[in-house]
Amino acid sequence: MNMNKKLLELERKGGLIRVGLIGAGQMGRGMISQIESMKGMRVVATADIRVEQAQNAYLFAGVRAEHIVQTRELEQAERAIDQRSVVVTDDMHMLLALPNVDVIVDATGVPSVGAEIAWKAILNKKHIVMLNVETDVTVGPLLNKMAASAGVVYTGSAGDEPGAVMELYNFADAIGFEVLAIGKGKNNPLNVQATPDSAREYAQSVGANPKMIASFQDGTKTMIEMTAVANATGFVPDQPGMNGPVATVEELTQVLRLREDGGILTRTGVVEYVNGVAPGVFVIVTSGKEEVRHEMEYLKMGKGPNFVLFRPYHLTSLETPLSVAGAYFYNEQTIAPWKGLVAETVTIAKKDLQPGDRLDGIGGFTVYGKIMTAAEAKSLNALPIGLVQAQTVKRAVRAGEIITYDDVEQTASSVIWELRKLQDQALLAGSL
Repeated sequence: MNMNKKLLELERKGGLIRVGLIGAGQMGRGMISQIESMKGMRVVATADIRVEQAQNAYLFAGVRAEHIVQTRELEQAERAIDQRSVVVTDDMHMLLALPNVDVIVDATGVPSVGAEIAWKAILNKKHIVMLNVETDVTVGPLLNKMAASAGVVYTGSAGDEPGAVMELYNFADAIGFEVLAIGKGKNNPLNVQATPDSAREYAQSVGANPKMIASFQDGTKTMIEMTAVANATGFVPDQPGMNGPVATVEELTQVLRLREDGGILTRTGVVEYVNGVAPGVFVIVTSGKEEVRHEMEYLKMGKGPNFVLFRPYHLTSLETPLSVAGAYFYNEQTIAPWKGLVAETVTIAKKDLQPGDRLDGIGGFTVYGKIMTAAEAKSLNALPIGLVQAQTVKRAVRAGEIITYDDVEQTASSVIWELRKLQDQALLAGSL
């Protein structure tokens, strides 16, 4: 049954998928407004450290102020939801404990926070949809196994670029194509020196957070997204950081082919990003069957033997409700690290660092991320960028150098660090 019909049927029977959202930034606000237009689903509770931001998200979506209840009390929140009001709070732990919430969505974008949200959602036997790829590439394999053991769904989101890539990949794989390369467009030139200061003017012009824009410009977000795809498919970067060529959609099959065939790749089965095709995502396919290649040419898919499947858009959090519904109705995952830890986004110094300097994380002034295979990252003892949490540097590190576990002083524990230790132990034991 089509999802729209499934949701309509649920609503006609008096049912409702009750969503709990954590993070009412740009992504969360858009999702609330979108779901308010849908049948059979509602964001019944939203948590944000700036509770007025959560309240405004509902007001912007057309929810009347008298139907928005602000509380940190579990029983009051339960009653409000049962009475068809919505709840806003600054206490995500209260939201995670709500019995009348079916699916949690993490839209914080903060790796350490996302790890705690996912872990506690699973402990509370709730499906968890991650609009937080940063957490997924750091501890996703463990969280995915924990969720399966608990009988709930752990999944990335439709509309986010990894989810959109997987949509094409699953389609191509299901109908028997050989998939050669998968990837996404990057809509700005790579500038590994980008900082919140250099990104501020543009960020203000589009109403975005300067740190978020800096993480796009310095490539970290792209590296993280393709790491998530690698861990879902088993594909790997062709080289650390990928190639990042410039190409049009029509040129993709010529550029993303083996070097001996005139392309840039040293191997197939790779994840890649391309300047010039944003905001789209793509899959390069071929077939060993002459009749299939002939049909693709007849259908105006190019000359072959390789062909591109291209999706020219991804609607980020506006598509997240599809992942929510898929988890609720079918226990279905949009994207998850089914292949384990195949790739890693490691931490690179953005500038020269001295002993005692403090790291500031994704989109900041001190570090950026670069994708490489997990095996290479492990051999270098490279620090995953999702674990950067204001650690102090212990030695001088030059700009462009990989920062290792040995280079930082970890003075305080956290959920994400503890989960990563468990994940590493499980990988070493072969149980993950």
